Amino acid sequence: MSDVLNKLSAVLEQRKSEAKPDKSYVALLHQKGLNKILEKVGEESTETIIAAKDAAVSGDTQHLIYETADLWFHSLVMLSYFDESAEAVLDELASRFDLSGIEEKAQRTK
Repeated sequence: MSDVLNKLSAVLEQRKSEAKPDKSYVALLHQKGLNKILEKVGEESTETIIAAKDAAVSGDTQHLIYETADLWFHSLVMLSYFDESAEAVLDELASRFDLSGIEEKAQRTK
């Protein structure tokens, strides 16, 4: 699973730094700046929520998977803006094994 995320992170980084905005959606997002990237993350979050609500009624999760992929993609674009990768998120998730969500939340600084 992390191979796909690592490959996608590499493509995003390449397109961010080398591709032209008229040829690459990722390059175009980076050219437009952080606010545009965040707008897309917010839009995809909303679409994912709606797809989950629809899936709860219909039992069909195909559109939910599609929208979640869009959300993950745009989240990775956001991370690439900060020169971060999927690997950093995977490392954070791995650090949470054997720790309940309640314990993890209690350990956060307020």
